[in-house]
Amino acid sequence: MSEKAPFMVFSGTNSRYLAEKICASLNCPLGNMNITHFADGEFAVSYEESIRGSNVFLVQSTFPNSDNLMELLLMIDAAKRASAKTVVAVIPYFGWARQDRKDKPRVSIGAKLVADLLAVAGIDRLITMDLHADQIQGFFNIPVDHLYASAVFLPYIQSLKLDELVIATPDVGGSKRASTFSKYLGVPLVLCNKSREKANEVASMQIIGDVKGKNVVLIDDIVDTAGTITKAANIMMEAGAASVRAIASHCVMSDPASFRVQESGLTEMVFTDSIPYTKKCAKVKQLSIADMFAETIRRVVSNESISSQYII
Repeated sequence: MSEKAPFMVFSGTNSRYLAEKICASLNCPLGNMNITHFADGEFAVSYEESIRGSNVFLVQSTFPNSDNLMELLLMIDAAKRASAKTVVAVIPYFGWARQDRKDKPRVSIGAKLVADLLAVAGIDRLITMDLHADQIQGFFNIPVDHLYASAVFLPYIQSLKLDELVIATPDVGGSKRASTFSKYLGVPLVLCNKSREKANEVASMQIIGDVKGKNVVLIDDIVDTAGTITKAANIMMEAGAASVRAIASHCVMSDPASFRVQESGLTEMVFTDSIPYTKKCAKVKQLSIADMFAETIRRVVSNESISSQYII
């Protein structure tokens, strides 16, 4: 019998840039698949090599637009029908995660719906990073490996060697995440309290803590229109901060986010590459999570613990 590779890695269309880096780290080829688009916008997925009996890892973030999620669902279905041994969804950015509860009457819980879609399609495991709410893991009845971008962010913050460092959060909802950073680094924590009149629009904001003469690093998980984080940065600069940087896991950056970041008081805006960033903004920098995901895949395949992947 010919010896098959213990696992195979495939990628959706818009996450190929990350899958290629993951495969380079794993020293394995990226699997060959074909996605055919039809004139009406429909598309079909096919694997161009045998995956029978293989552990298949499918790399695809479900960032806008919805085609990325639909493509992933078709990839999962095709893998199950092609007799893959296991199908693992590698979703660095899990979309719809902000819809994790009913915050007003008659609304959907999008995160639970996406979890159900993935389960029905047939995944055996999920590997993801920095869910908007940790409890979304409970929406799944399969193993969920929930990684944290702190593994790449903390070494970066330490490399800056900033004096009078302060960790801050642009809203109270992110206080737990920011508190973890501040405790690890042994520096003070500053909070921003914001109120919204409607989604994606901040009405007012107040600083809780001292930022005068401090080098501030704002911590967040998702930056969408950048209204909150740029407002926080500008208020902190007005309050006498020496510098303000921002670090966020997922680079959604819907318009006019790039313009807001460029015109704000931020020194730089640092993301992971869970989502591709194609717009131009001199202040935006991306750190790669490919090695972290590659090591997690390797450990899943060899049934090793992944707990040492977590810095905090």
